[in-house]
Amino acid sequence: MAEFVLSERQGAVGIVTLNRPQVLNAWNAAMRDELTAALTAMEEDAAVRAIILTGAGDRAFGAGQDLNETKTFDPDRAEQWIGEWERLYDRIRSLSKPIIAALNGVAAGSAFQVALLCDLRVGHPGVTMGQPEINSGIASTTGPWIMREIIGLARTIDLTLTGRMMDADECHHIGVINRLVPQDKVMSESLALAELLASKPPVAMRLDRQRFREMTEEGFRDSLAAGARIQREAYASGEPARMMEQFLARKAAAKKG
Repeated sequence: MAEFVLSERQGAVGIVTLNRPQVLNAWNAAMRDELTAALTAMEEDAAVRAIILTGAGDRAFGAGQDLNETKTFDPDRAEQWIGEWERLYDRIRSLSKPIIAALNGVAAGSAFQVALLCDLRVGHPGVTMGQPEINSGIASTTGPWIMREIIGLARTIDLTLTGRMMDADECHHIGVINRLVPQDKVMSESLALAELLASKPPVAMRLDRQRFREMTEEGFRDSLAAGARIQREAYASGEPARMMEQFLARKAAAKKG
């Protein structure tokens, strides 16, 4: 039974919820695996014609990687980690059904990437999105690939190297958030949009998504090969572990303060 991912269906729309709200829905290996399985179940359910992905609670769609997991990695585990992301990202990219990200709060790092892999994104004032991985000593590989596809190279360089987060207005202005609505309307707007997409001819929908995948496949595979190579080098240096320990220590001190 899934612990970190919840699934339900409303009519023709499947709703998948990341469910680690106590850590802002940060990823660990179990949640990645459960999400892959949940999306596979939605893909195989003929009654589901569109999917919504969201996060539990009102603070975060997802805070990115759980550093308590990655701070212990060695080079071999880091390469295995890239394989885990490959399986999840492949699952999202190969869906025959449209998928919408219903954003609630922060979408950072790999959660930002997952939101960008969705077809459309609905957010609210207060959403922040970005690629802050450099701040915790994680080199970005899949992030720059998907960001360049969506927002171009100049913004990709900015977000990757500064680690800054974009507010909802900036995200909407550059097309990262497709619909900007009040926070209490995010799910209803996402459901309306999902129902619209679910009403479209399914073969055309499948073929359109297939073509988007084909257009971006070469860059995706390159980012994964680079990820295995770069993460091995990064973790062999010891820098990620040091930076993550410092980041977690600052976070703990801020909570106490």
